[in-house]
Amino acid sequence: MEEQRYYQKEIETMPVDELKKLQSEKLVKQVKHVYENVPYYRALMDEKGVKPEDIHGIEDLHLLPFLTKSDLRDAYPYGLLAVPLEDCVRIQSTSGTTGRRVVAFYTQKDVDLWEDCCARAIVAAGGTKQDVCQVAYGYGLFTGGPGLNGGSHRVGCLTLPMSSGNTERQIQFMTDLNATILCCTPSYAAYLGESLVEKGYKPEDIPLKAGIFGAEPWTEEMRQGIEKTLGIKAYDIYGLTETSGPGVAFECCEQSGMHINEDHFLAEIIDPDTGEVLPEGSKGELVFTSLDKEAFPLLRYRTRDICVLSRKPCSCGRTHIKMSKPMGRSDDMLIIRGVNVFPSQIETVLLNEGYQPNYQIVVDRVNNTDTFDVNVEMSPEQFSDTVSGVTALEKSLAGALKTMLGINPTVHLVAPKSITRSEGKAVRIIDKRKLI
Repeated sequence: MEEQRYYQKEIETMPVDELKKLQSEKLVKQVKHVYENVPYYRALMDEKGVKPEDIHGIEDLHLLPFLTKSDLRDAYPYGLLAVPLEDCVRIQSTSGTTGRRVVAFYTQKDVDLWEDCCARAIVAAGGTKQDVCQVAYGYGLFTGGPGLNGGSHRVGCLTLPMSSGNTERQIQFMTDLNATILCCTPSYAAYLGESLVEKGYKPEDIPLKAGIFGAEPWTEEMRQGIEKTLGIKAYDIYGLTETSGPGVAFECCEQSGMHINEDHFLAEIIDPDTGEVLPEGSKGELVFTSLDKEAFPLLRYRTRDICVLSRKPCSCGRTHIKMSKPMGRSDDMLIIRGVNVFPSQIETVLLNEGYQPNYQIVVDRVNNTDTFDVNVEMSPEQFSDTVSGVTALEKSLAGALKTMLGINPTVHLVAPKSITRSEGKAVRIIDKRKLI
């Protein structure tokens, strides 16, 4: 068995009974904090007839109301803030589904805890202060870069804050500075591997030993391909802006699911249709409660990710429960090149640009990179336009969609009524990727 690697061993290997006791203590305090400081959630609790004194521990979690992405949009920007704004030191944000983003706030303690979670992931992948960690996730409002950057600092790695893109520079710094750990999306890791092969590098020539890849779905076959090309072990990481960012869960050397940082995040699996809490081992929707967050503490937040939880003993020695790779969504969100894309975003742009919302999203994965095509029906007037006129319209619409989504689609304007209807409805999404 590989050498055991822990960043905070006492917490990561805590006996389950002690861990649940800690979760209960934190939950009671957190519910009181939220009820007293977040009028939006207090109203939800009052509507359900629940008071903080009704919550004695994690066994009472099911009494609390859920929060959804819709609640976060309705409460934008400050409606779920639980501390004075002057106590906040950071925001991160998701892309907006209808122009309204989810803005998450952080106190310094929130940032510190988040970075500790990312540090646990780096150490689990073999990271030490002797390592050089190349962070090629996007920085800015996206949580990937800032989270892993902070975690790398906590471990004491030499951190290369590369951000995404500029592959030539990525390879130069990777090889010149002997980067040993790579953090980025799996599709970009695969692309970097292909680029290194094209330059004549063999796996043994590449200084990397491990990679921490997340922010988009990826298959076991893709993992094996990346590991072979780069000569590394590839580890999965999970997170979402609403609960902090990457580091909510991470893979260990067993690579058989991601340990949830249960001292900070309380996980449930529910039936997405009824909201009923399901027993361990059941497939359902993942729900998180933030036990420590001060500024933006979400209770029973529905992630819409479908997965399975397991507390089967792990050979790495960690006792925190594992989540499987997400097996899909209980809503219509797509993750394309690490970006969350909702059909509602596309509909908003089409209506703003004067089109009818008759469209189709086609996603595929070619050479380990997501392709993103949007087919849009033209009006009869547009259909009679010249080829050059249609091309100009496609370019203009693609620009408007990029502004909304933060990602470049390829737009195809097609003939009226040419998109297949099923029982009178257009099939909006065709996802050809084999992600599970």
